[in-house]
Amino acid sequence: MLKILGKATSINVRKVLWTCAELGIDYEREDAGPDIGTLNPNAMVPVIVDGDFVQWESNAICRYLCNKTAGQNLLPLDAQARARVEQWMDWQATELNNAWRYAFMSLVRGIPKHRDPDQIEAGIANWNRHIGILERQLAAGGPYVTGEQFTLADVVLGLSVNRWMLTPMARPDYPAVQAYYDRLDERPGFRAHGRNGVP
Repeated sequence: MLKILGKATSINVRKVLWTCAELGIDYEREDAGPDIGTLNPNAMVPVIVDGDFVQWESNAICRYLCNKTAGQNLLPLDAQARARVEQWMDWQATELNNAWRYAFMSLVRGIPKHRDPDQIEAGIANWNRHIGILERQLAAGGPYVTGEQFTLADVVLGLSVNRWMLTPMARPDYPAVQAYYDRLDERPGFRAHGRNGVP
């Protein structure tokens, strides 16, 4: 059986858990131990162990699970449709994640080294600006990130929207993002691993 290593509260572990829920994959999850660095040289989660196959990096894991289970509904076979999904997944992992990091570490995690008020303000503004990019994408093409069909891009971005919604800060009124958030709440996997009270 597939083993998932990492706390269930980790946003990146939750990507994998939600993907498994969408694909109907059975798994065992356990917190990572101090030897996680032997499986992932970055010593970070999630890591999956599938027989003798080990993989790390959450978005790569989600892609693997779709490829393994013929999850074309989440990750299309058509080259252009797939590229659009992966474009938004990569944007989430690079641009969007970097936008929220400082503000989130201060406002939610309370990390002492993230308490500079100017950097917090700049981080909030940058985070809101990036969610504005998602707002325009959804308003133009919705109901999901790449159009009519729910995809893997919605798994990774849905968790990011949840984090944005739950962080105690000022947010612009983004009606398309709010409607998207509510639409995702219709999915059992999102209710279990996304909109479950954990930012």
